[in-house]
Amino acid sequence: MYINQVPYGGSTYGIEEAARAFFGKHAKDLRISEAALLAGLPQAPSLYSPYLNPELTVKRRNDVLQKMYEQKYITKKEKENAEAESPQIQPLQTSIKAPHFVFYVKTQLEQLYGVDQVEEGGLNITTTLDLDTQEEAEKILKEELTKVKNLNVSNGAILSTRPTTGEILAMVGSADYFATGSGAFNVTTALRQPGSSIKPLNYAVGIDRHIVTPGTIFLDVPTCFPGGGAKKYCPVNYDGQFHGLVPLRMALGNSFNIPAVKMLGMNGIDTFLASASALTISSFNEAKDYGLSLTLGGGEVRMTEMAQAFSAFANRGKVMKLTSILKVQDKTGKILYEFKDPNYAADLKKPITMPNFYAITGNKVFGEDTAFLISHILLDNNARSQAFGPSSFLNVAKHAVSLKTGTTYDKKDNWTIGYTPNFLTAVWVGNNNNTPMNPYLTSGITGAAPIWNRVMTYLLKNQPDLWPIKPENVVGKQVCYSTGELMTKKEDGSESCPSRFEYFIKGTENIVGGITTTKKQLLINKDNNKEAKEGDGNVEMQEKTVIQDGYSTYCVDCAHDAAPTPTP
Repeated sequence: MYINQVPYGGSTYGIEEAARAFFGKHAKDLRISEAALLAGLPQAPSLYSPYLNPELTVKRRNDVLQKMYEQKYITKKEKENAEAESPQIQPLQTSIKAPHFVFYVKTQLEQLYGVDQVEEGGLNITTTLDLDTQEEAEKILKEELTKVKNLNVSNGAILSTRPTTGEILAMVGSADYFATGSGAFNVTTALRQPGSSIKPLNYAVGIDRHIVTPGTIFLDVPTCFPGGGAKKYCPVNYDGQFHGLVPLRMALGNSFNIPAVKMLGMNGIDTFLASASALTISSFNEAKDYGLSLTLGGGEVRMTEMAQAFSAFANRGKVMKLTSILKVQDKTGKILYEFKDPNYAADLKKPITMPNFYAITGNKVFGEDTAFLISHILLDNNARSQAFGPSSFLNVAKHAVSLKTGTTYDKKDNWTIGYTPNFLTAVWVGNNNNTPMNPYLTSGITGAAPIWNRVMTYLLKNQPDLWPIKPENVVGKQVCYSTGELMTKKEDGSESCPSRFEYFIKGTENIVGGITTTKKQLLINKDNNKEAKEGDGNVEMQEKTVIQDGYSTYCVDCAHDAAPTPTP
């Protein structure tokens, strides 16, 4: 009687209905592996659902098979054969709206109130989802994926939130929930490598610790870093080139890799992981499991965690965890839970003013000054135009939006994450089976960026243009472009160096990071002003300005060829 009534998730009750729903066959025709899978579901139908958590489903099935073997219901050979089978799950036959979000909420409710109460208790749930935004995001994702199908991009995911409150406005976990068994897989809660989208967190740690500023100069030159073994780690940039002296602002804006690796070396992996944990990223392992490639996306994270982490930049340093539920009522109408927030806005189509930052309840991770500086760099189109051009999909018409792209080295994951004070959207494209996309996929031009642009344009359609608020302790100064030092005036009133405007946390204007500038005697080829070697013709010793950063050396007033890729 139990097995004919027990819930298997959603509206599926009883073993016969479950067998038909999941495998398209009668219960009496189930294979051992299929029967074991269904036997493991009732304890937590959402947690172990093959549509939501296929890896957990297989692990749970194998636990059942192990018990069957231990209790002598099956032989060792039967157990091994069943474990080797890949579940062939039927596509869901349902018309639920926003299905990835629905089952995400259902899993949370089961954790709060138990499976029986959720399945049979008659709960009435009000969620944070904005259905108009959800359906527009689903439409945009399908349309844009069609355009890049030739680049071996088969899937994508979108998460839109209110960073001030943590409300989830749209959650598209895959392009088509009902297409195949894998379509129900929710990429927004899955572990994927974030690529360069993790870099702002790394630079924020350095700025917040006052060891660098947006004006700090990094040497973007061929550099090999000590590795875990005999082989050294020699990263290259996305464009295959090196760019010499680069201010932090341009290094982050253009997403150059060598400066980001040096920044993590200055911070230390332990310090970065501690900050990531404070930003609610719980997916990272211990420091011993990572090297300096962590800042280029070498560790796996969840999109939900990245949305929470980036909320700290939008919220002037406070991180807000995501919320999906506004109200829970029992069958009598009694309110069991209600979400209340002074920044809650029921109608997203009406203009929403600058949020009340003082009312945000999240934990403070960064100073307001650090959050402003990172946000300002990420919305600075000039700071990223060298890599992405002046008119890319990273610009939203008539709105200042801070954002960062990310593409893994092997082209398996492509991200764009961007925000204003009131809205945040994260987008991923790739393949569920982790196969690489076409090498011609270009971050900021194809892949996630066009999808992100359309979703943010939709969200901001009737909204005011809100820039990040500059704190009082952030000051603007003219700095020397090549050294990052403050520009001074000569006696004749002229500038001491070619300069540009930069923002600083008050009191950090003279911090130059690990950079040292000295005059050295170098052997120079007089014909081309390049560094020479003993034995080269027409050379002489000349005094040159040399910059060092603890990893690399760079002659400022020498001529340079296009830098070659370093050899490990």
